[in-house]
Amino acid sequence: MSIRLYVEGGGDSKTLKTACRKGFRSFLENAGLTGRLPRIVAGGSRRNAYESFKTAHDQGNGTVLLLVDAEGPVAAGGSWQHLQAREGWNRPDGATDEQCHLMVEVMESWFLTDRETLEAFYGQGYRSNALPPRQNVEEIPKEDVRNGLAQATRNSTKGRYRKGAHSFKILEKLDPARVTDASPYADRFIGTLSRLSR
Repeated sequence: MSIRLYVEGGGDSKTLKTACRKGFRSFLENAGLTGRLPRIVAGGSRRNAYESFKTAHDQGNGTVLLLVDAEGPVAAGGSWQHLQAREGWNRPDGATDEQCHLMVEVMESWFLTDRETLEAFYGQGYRSNALPPRQNVEEIPKEDVRNGLAQATRNSTKGRYRKGAHSFKILEKLDPARVTDASPYADRFIGTLSRLSR
């Protein structure tokens, strides 16, 4: 049985979608996932990722999962409830909780868990003290995460952080153990894939 993971990211560009798939594949491999790694489908926008996931789920061909940014704090009740309240996206008939995963609040929140990788990636001129102080990364507002990255990287060798141009290259190099230690939602995501890929 195949596993497909529909992720937000990659925009409308073939090059960015390839980079998105590569970044997530490397992240999952670095997390120690072996066996049946999912086929990663770069959905572009959040809405497109959800619609593609929903279509695949309704067709019933294998196991499908969804991974998107939460785009805000997640209240009690879980991922599907959050997406229904925030976006009006309904859980497809028969879909389980383990099929829906969130990057809280945004994928860049994961980057804050591995500051050494950020420093190595950006090189000279990178200022880690401009990042939001280390706390519960799932509670840092997305604006603070993105503004902190922009400030920390603006004088770096690679220049200011740019989603797409930098995000998937950083994702490739992140230490998944640091991400899952700091983010219960990331830990849940990796745990689910680990069970399914056996």
